[in-house]
Amino acid sequence: MSVQSRILEDALSPARHDDGLPRRPHTAKRKVNAKPTSHERIDALFVQSATGFTSTGGTMVTLHGLAESTVYFADRPRREVGHMRSSSFLELWGAGDDSFSVDPPNAVLSFLDGDDTPADVVVVLHDPRLAGNDLTYTVDVLEGTLPESTGPCALFIDSFGRPSPVSVSTKATRTARA
Repeated sequence: MSVQSRILEDALSPARHDDGLPRRPHTAKRKVNAKPTSHERIDALFVQSATGFTSTGGTMVTLHGLAESTVYFADRPRREVGHMRSSSFLELWGAGDDSFSVDPPNAVLSFLDGDDTPADVVVVLHDPRLAGNDLTYTVDVLEGTLPESTGPCALFIDSFGRPSPVSVSTKATRTARA
């Protein structure tokens, strides 16, 4: 199985795969997915967190001290939750017909900087680049203003090939005002 196929399988299936890591005794012999694998796409949302943030010219953002794992979760009917390596998430960027490279995702940057916390910013993400534990995206700002730098932050990324509720409600609001 190719690396890209395995990453895509990991992202589309909540089944835990043998990655050679030691397991806790109470889960070491447990089979999570004993049936033959048939994978169904889930509409998972993704969360990346970092210890710092900078932006350049309102078109580039960098998450500094990126967490090693990207969390994903899905609502009904599957109600799945899990995590994958952040580097694996980026390898998925161009995989499939509804990939993020074909249909860039909307995302919300949420800042956790104490008393002077900047307001959340809604963006469209493009062209991720990982260098060490710094992740840079090119962005289109849909709503809000990017701060030049902040401390801890979280990036909430919409699912593959689907408009986010934020973008739909923003469009509806703009249409209503016109």
